[in-house]
Amino acid sequence: MTDKLKIDIVSDVVCPWCTIGYKRLEKAITELGIQDQIEITWQPFELNPAMPPEGQNVQEHIAEKYGATLEQQKASQQQMAEAGAELGFTFDYYDDMRMVNTFEAHVLLEYAQKFGKQTALKMQLTKAFFSERKDVSQKAILRQALLDVGLNAEEALSQLDNDEARLAVRSKQDYWRNLGVNSVPTIVFNNKSAVTGAQPVPVFKDVLTELLETKVI
Repeated sequence: MTDKLKIDIVSDVVCPWCTIGYKRLEKAITELGIQDQIEITWQPFELNPAMPPEGQNVQEHIAEKYGATLEQQKASQQQMAEAGAELGFTFDYYDDMRMVNTFEAHVLLEYAQKFGKQTALKMQLTKAFFSERKDVSQKAILRQALLDVGLNAEEALSQLDNDEARLAVRSKQDYWRNLGVNSVPTIVFNNKSAVTGAQPVPVFKDVLTELLETKVI
C-alpha cells in the first residue's frame, strides 16, 4: 500500500479542543502503529476573524460570544486542563488571558507545510498561547516559533506581506466554510468522511482502522 490516508484538520491555533482532538488522534495513530500510513494537513479556520489587533480578555470574550458565566468558564477550563494533562499538554488559563487575532499564524502555517513542518509549527504556536502565556499575534512570538521548529523566520515572515499568500488562506477558509464546516476541530478523512470535536482515542482508532481495512485510500 503506497497511498497514505489523508487527514485534513480544520482548526484554529487558539482552539483548545482542537489541540485536545489532535493529541487524541495522534495517540490513536501511535497506538495503532500506523504513523507511516498517515498524512496530516492543517487547514485554516479563524474562530474570530474580526478580532482587533489588541485582542480581547478571554473571560469577556467567552461571555460575550457564548453567554457563559464565569463559573461555567472556570469549569470548562478545568475540564480542558485535565484532558490536556492526560495527553501531556498544559493549559494554563489565567484571568488576564487575551483572545487574539490568528490570521497571520495561519499564513505561516501554510508556509510551513511546504517544508513538512506544519504540525510542528502548529503545536509550537498552540503551546505558546495556552502553555506559555504568549500573544501569537505578535511578530516576535511568531518569529521565535518559526525558529524553534527550524524554519527560515525572515523568509516565512515575508509571507505576511504577500498578497497571494494572504489570499490563499482566505480562499481555503472560504472553501471549508462553504462545505459546511462551522465548528472546529473538524477532521476530514480522504475528503470523504469527517468527525467533529475532540473525540475519544477509541473513536479515532475505530475510524482509522475501518478506513485502512477497507482500503479507502
